[in-house]
Amino acid sequence: MYDVLVIGSGISGLSFALKIAQQKKDIKVKIITKANKDESNTKYAQGGVAVVTDFVNDSFRKHIHDTLQAGDGICNQQAVQTVITEGPARFIELQAWGTQFDTSQEGTLDLGREGGHTENRIVHYKDSTGAEIERSLLANILKFPNIEIQQHMFAVDLLMNEKVCFGAKVFNLLNQKKENIFARYTLLATGGCGQIYQNSTNPTIATGDGIALAKRANAEIKAMQFIQFHPTAFYRKQEGQLFLISEAVRGFGAKLLNAKKEAFMARYDERAELASRDIVARAIDEEIKKTQQEYVWLDCRHLDKKSLIDHFPNIYRHCLENGFDLSTDLIPVAPAAHYLCGGIAVDLDGKTSLENLFAVGECSNTGLHGANRLASNSLLEAMVFGHRAAEKTFKLLSSSVSHPTEKPFLETKSKKNLSNKTERTNLLQLRTNLQRMMSKRVGIVRNFQDLRIAMEELNEMKTTFDSLWEEIDLGREVLEIRNMLDVAELVISQSLEQKENKGTYYNKDLDV
Repeated sequence: MYDVLVIGSGISGLSFALKIAQQKKDIKVKIITKANKDESNTKYAQGGVAVVTDFVNDSFRKHIHDTLQAGDGICNQQAVQTVITEGPARFIELQAWGTQFDTSQEGTLDLGREGGHTENRIVHYKDSTGAEIERSLLANILKFPNIEIQQHMFAVDLLMNEKVCFGAKVFNLLNQKKENIFARYTLLATGGCGQIYQNSTNPTIATGDGIALAKRANAEIKAMQFIQFHPTAFYRKQEGQLFLISEAVRGFGAKLLNAKKEAFMARYDERAELASRDIVARAIDEEIKKTQQEYVWLDCRHLDKKSLIDHFPNIYRHCLENGFDLSTDLIPVAPAAHYLCGGIAVDLDGKTSLENLFAVGECSNTGLHGANRLASNSLLEAMVFGHRAAEKTFKLLSSSVSHPTEKPFLETKSKKNLSNKTERTNLLQLRTNLQRMMSKRVGIVRNFQDLRIAMEELNEMKTTFDSLWEEIDLGREVLEIRNMLDVAELVISQSLEQKENKGTYYNKDLDV
């Protein structure tokens, strides 16, 4: 029995675990992750953390205004106020944990600016801020013997007694064994679900696992129709994860050009390249459809080469490795699924609708983002809600809670191993079909007919999967497609219920 089980090893899960472990040395914390401990959405966050640090030129009021405007009128204002006003303290804490951030020659923070922000307020470490945060958090985690990390452990389902969670059924991907992990409190910190789409900036692990776990346990889940597509992923004619070209590049002065090499963003919004992501992504989508070219161009040629490389060394290197010099060539970019604004409904302490279950980060819905996330607000949200959830959990740990005994997690019958070539091919094809269907019918621009067809096609896929589920032994691929189907169902059903165009949700049938 553990005091706390953390499912996920990004900024949300790691910061929460650190907070809990620091309170008392006898609190037992277990972190499980289905991949390597440093593989998370956090690791791939390039831009930085949006936080008010310059109180001369910036203010909480301005940051709140920008967040509410990006969220298109449906943010939870209390959540917005909480995250933005508590953010600076959490940022100072990150620095105390050894996280590095870029500074100017004068020694002050080098503050960047991204779409939707009216001031320079993005703290960053080159173009790999997430990886730097992940590094420092893991380094601190190792200092606490009461924190145990186990890699390659896939959470299959939550252990429930009616509406009370007391841990998770897990599958060890290395030794193929199933077990129960009992815990007084459980945190879902599993990230987003970008992999339900054909192209995403998310890593392959982003299959909506925590949301699917919560769905099967009947937790409240909302706002799943609001999927943010990042406007500028590096275009390659391939399916899967695409390399993200940070919005900070446009904040640095880069321009978007269409197939005719014309700057077009000013026609869509007076903020041009610095409009919010939903507007820029839809503008690019429209230009692509007009010209029949599958991408637009990102133009950095007018920017100072040394400064460009100093600020974006990884982006520069990636483009160069793929035949494009960021300083002299136009770079092909296209929108890709990037961030889920909805998720498991939580209160201001990260508590879900189920007892003893918390959720933090992209898998949760705090109401901060509304219909569209303001750039670089996600890491800030993870820091603030990770802290608040840990504080609440520690208070609850002082109470005595007993848990019912659960039968061992064993299969009732023998299943075939996924090494069967035909069955493995069928399963992988099902995943591909789902991703292509979601991109075609539930993408940047939607309509009700496509959404209804998508639901019909999804039901057919679930029927196919159910027949495979009865025959094939557990494994990462099996468990991921199970979760992806559940999450896709939520996205489609809640898209069908949406009756107004807001933020990232745009339905042509509602454009009247």
